[in-house]
Amino acid sequence: MLQVNKPTSEINRDFAEADGSPSQTLTSYLDIIRRQFPTMVAIVSACVILALLYLFTAAPQFTSTASMVIDTRKVQLFQQSSVLGDLAVDSATVETQVEILKSENISLAVIRDLHLIDDAEFSGSGGGVLGAVVDFVGNLFSDGHAPSEFELTRKALERFEKNRTIKRLGVTYVMEIGFTSLDPVKAAKIANAIADAYIVDSLEAKYQATRRASVWLQDRIKELRTQASAAQRAVVDFKTANNIVDTGGRLMNEQQLAEVNSQLVLAHAATAEAKARLDRMNDILKQDIPDANVADALKNETIVKLRAQYVDMASKESIWAMKYGADHLAAVNLRRQMAEIKKNITDELKRIQESYKSDYDIAVTREESVKSSLANVVSESQLTNQAQVQLRELESNAQSYQAMYDNFLQRYMESVQQQSFPITEARVISAATTPLKKSYPKTLIILAAALLGGLILSFGAALARDLTDKVFRTTSQVEEQLGANCIAILPALGGAAPEGLAGKFAKSKSNPQPDLLRYVVDNPLSRFAEAVRSLKVAIDLNAIVRENRVLAVTSTLPNEGKSTLSTNLAQLIAHSGAKVILIDADLRNPSLSRALRPDAKIGLVEVVAQRATLEDAVSIDPQTGLAVLPAGTTSRLLHTNEILASKAMHALTAQLRAKYDYVVLDMPPMAPVVDVRVTSSFIDSFIFVVEWGKTKTDVVQHNLRGAPEIQDKLLGVVLNKADTKALSRYESYHGRNYYQKYYARYGYVE
Repeated sequence: MLQVNKPTSEINRDFAEADGSPSQTLTSYLDIIRRQFPTMVAIVSACVILALLYLFTAAPQFTSTASMVIDTRKVQLFQQSSVLGDLAVDSATVETQVEILKSENISLAVIRDLHLIDDAEFSGSGGGVLGAVVDFVGNLFSDGHAPSEFELTRKALERFEKNRTIKRLGVTYVMEIGFTSLDPVKAAKIANAIADAYIVDSLEAKYQATRRASVWLQDRIKELRTQASAAQRAVVDFKTANNIVDTGGRLMNEQQLAEVNSQLVLAHAATAEAKARLDRMNDILKQDIPDANVADALKNETIVKLRAQYVDMASKESIWAMKYGADHLAAVNLRRQMAEIKKNITDELKRIQESYKSDYDIAVTREESVKSSLANVVSESQLTNQAQVQLRELESNAQSYQAMYDNFLQRYMESVQQQSFPITEARVISAATTPLKKSYPKTLIILAAALLGGLILSFGAALARDLTDKVFRTTSQVEEQLGANCIAILPALGGAAPEGLAGKFAKSKSNPQPDLLRYVVDNPLSRFAEAVRSLKVAIDLNAIVRENRVLAVTSTLPNEGKSTLSTNLAQLIAHSGAKVILIDADLRNPSLSRALRPDAKIGLVEVVAQRATLEDAVSIDPQTGLAVLPAGTTSRLLHTNEILASKAMHALTAQLRAKYDYVVLDMPPMAPVVDVRVTSSFIDSFIFVVEWGKTKTDVVQHNLRGAPEIQDKLLGVVLNKADTKALSRYESYHGRNYYQKYYARYGYVE
C-alpha cells in the first residue's frame, strides 16, 4: 500500500522479465477471470437457470426408428426379369430412395391414412408450455376465420417433415426412418406407417408402369400378328407359284442333290474297293502256291484245304525222295498228286478272279449311273436358284415377324403376371417399437450446453468488460498510465458503521452513523485508517529528500473524496501529536467549511484580505488538537484563483510553515477550475485523489498532462472509495484477509 518512488530493485526487474514471458498471456486471462468472476458467475447461473426453465417447461418428445433395406437378392417368383428392367443398386440409387422417402407423396399418404390433420400435435400448438404460449400469441394475431382443410394439411405436413428423419446408414443399403412425437406409441406408429407407405408407393409405381407397358404391348402384339401372318402367306404363295416343295425344312431339289451326292461318294468308294480286290487277285495268280497269309486273307475253305494237302504231300515227297530217291514210285505219285492239287488251287483262284472282275464292272457301271443322276439334279437346281433366293428372303421376313410376335407375347404375359404378383426391392428389417425413454430434451446435454455456452458467453463478457473498463482499479494502472506512484488505496466507507466494531473504538448505539470526517479517530484500527497512515509515512519519507510540510489534496472531478481524505489525514497527523492546520482552500465550493464550521463568519478569505487575524479565524478540535481554517465568506467572490495566487496567500503560507508542523490544504478539483495550478509555487507536495473504479483514465491523463507544474510536485495518487471485495480480485495482495487476521486479537473485523 506504501510506495514513495518507483523501485529499481532486482525484485521489480524480475517482475518486468516475468511480464514478457510466454506464460504471461495465460496469466493475463486468469487475471481477467479473477477480476470478472462475479459477472461470469452471474451469466453462467443465468444460462443454467434458463436451461432448467426450458427443461421444466418443454414437453418431452420420444423418437422411434424403423430400418429398411434395399435387397438386391429379391425373390423372383417366375424366374424372369422385370418388364421395365432391373437397375443395379448403387450408392446413387440408395440416395434416390432416401429422397423418395422424404418426398411429400409419402408424407401426405401417412397424414391421410392416420388422419393427422385431426391430431392437436400437428394442427395445434404442438404441446408443452412453450407450445401453448406460441399458440396463444398466434391466436392474438390471427384474423379469426377457421383454417381450411388445405391449410390444415400443409401445417400438418410442415410439422410432420420437421419431426421426421430419414438417413442412410454409412455405405450400406439400409435406410433408417425416425419420427419424434409427444406420444411414444404415436412415434412408433408413424415410423412404421412411413415404411409401409414407401413400400406401397413403390408397388403402386411398378404396377402403374407395368400396366402402361401392358397396354402398349397389347397394341404392338396385334400389329405384329398381322405382319407375321402376311409374311407367312407370302412364303406359301411364292412356293406354290414356283412349284417349290419343302420337305423336312429343306427344298426337294436340295434334298435330292444331297442324296445323289452321297450316293456318288459311296459308289466311287465301292468301285475303288472292287478294283483293289481284283488287282490283289491278279498278283496272287502270279504265285505258284499262295502263302498262308493269302489263304487266310481270301478266307476260302477250298483253297485252305488244298494248300494244307499240298504242304503235307510236299513234306512226304521230300522225305521219300531223301529216303528212296527222287525216282521212286511213291515219290513220283506224290509229285503227281501235288501237281493236281496245284491245278485245283489255280482254278479256284481264277474263279475268284472272275468274281472280283464282275464286281468291279458292276461298281463302275453304278458309279457312272450316279454321276449321270447328279448331273441331272445339278442342272435342275441351277434353274431354281433365283427363286430360292427370293424364297429365303420371304422366309427370313416371316421368321423375324414371328420371333418378334412371340417375344412381345411372352413379355405381355410376364407383365400380366407382375400385375398380379408385384415385387419391391425394399423390405423392413427392423420395425419401430414404442420408446421407453424420451429423446428430447436431453437433460444432461442441455445442461452441459448451457454450462459451456454460459462459460463462453461469460468469458466473452468478462473480456469485453475488462477491455472497456477505462478506469483506475490497481496500482499498476496508476503507474503505467499516469507515471506516478499509487501511495494508498482507501476502502469505501458506507453510510453505516462497520459490523463487528468492538472495544473502546466502537461508536455508541444511539448514533450508528459514522462521522466520515473523523473516521480515523473513531475507527483507528480500520483499514481506512491504516491506508491513511501509509499516506502519512509516504509524506514523511518524502520529507527526507525535500521539505514536505505544505500538502495540497486535490482531484480531477468533484465528489471523489478529496475533502474526506484531507480531513482524515489532518486528523490522523494531529492525533499523533503534531501541530497541524487544515485549510479549506476550495473557495468555489467550501463543503469542508460547511461540515466542520457551519457557523463560521470569517476564514481564509478574510485572513488573506487582512480583514481578520489568523487566531480569530482558526478553531481547534478539542480531541485531536487539529486547527481548522474555514474558507470564510465566498459567496461574492468571482476570481478565487487571484486570491490563492496573491502575495498575501504566500505570506500566510510562510506564516503557517513557521507555526505548524504540517499544513494541509483541501483544494478544489482540477477539471472544473484552475485554482489548483496557481498554488504550485507555495505547495510542497500535491496528493491526487482518484475515485476507484469510476473516474475515467483519459480524464485524469488530460488534466495532469495540462498541469506539468503539479506533476513536478506530485507526491502520488490515492485511489479512494475502493471496493475491498472487488479489489482482491484485481490485486490479491490488497485483500481483506491480512487485516482481518492481524486485528482479530482486538475483536475487530471489518
